[in-house]
Amino acid sequence: MNHDDQFAGRTALVTGAGSGIGSDIARLLAARGADVTLVSRQEAPLRELADEITGAGGKALVVAGDVSDPHTAEHAVAETVRHFGALHLAVNNAGTSGVHHDVPDLPEEEWDKTISVNLSGVFYGLKHQLPAIKAAGGGAVVNISSVFADRGLSHRAAYSASKHGVRGLTRAAAADWAQHGIRINELQPGVIPVPRQQGNPEEVAKIAERIPARRLGTGEEVAKAVAFLLSDEASYVTGAHLAVDGGFLI
Repeated sequence: MNHDDQFAGRTALVTGAGSGIGSDIARLLAARGADVTLVSRQEAPLRELADEITGAGGKALVVAGDVSDPHTAEHAVAETVRHFGALHLAVNNAGTSGVHHDVPDLPEEEWDKTISVNLSGVFYGLKHQLPAIKAAGGGAVVNISSVFADRGLSHRAAYSASKHGVRGLTRAAAADWAQHGIRINELQPGVIPVPRQQGNPEEVAKIAERIPARRLGTGEEVAKAVAFLLSDEASYVTGAHLAVDGGFLI
């Protein structure tokens, strides 16, 4: 199937687009025809990605801001509508892994920080994205959680709790907004290597041993699954969760 114009005429907003999975998602959506708003805390990597997208013939808008600040979501959506005319698709991907502590030793400020980015950030996004998508005639949202929305991650209580929360938020919002022609789904990436791991074959091999597929995933594989959930091919899919994890949750 030719996906080159899959999202032609549509505008997508991607948070956490400055690196990792978020940049892969934004890059793929732009390659498939979407005009893309790139949101992240640091402006420089967003500018670099925007230059890449526009250099390939696409359109990209940069909005720097922290998703834990409710004004970031409001501003990003307003700028998207002002610049592109409408918002049709959104991917709430920005997140933090938090600090490594058992519950009694977890500083309260670290709990608040992790929840504010990973869960409140998704809430703030939906709060402003959904009315704009409705005004555009409908569309779709994907909230990025984690395989640890199904399991508890040792010494990562705040992270695990936040990702479980994204699941509940996604389902509740999906139930409320399906009648408005908006589909909202949750995607659970498995273990996707970060640059530190990519330079350490022994660490990668050790992690891969615990995965049925016997390898780590890639950001591009996650991006393709996100594109499916945003596309008309998933027109009857809402409130669902999709694991892209090489069988980790089996």
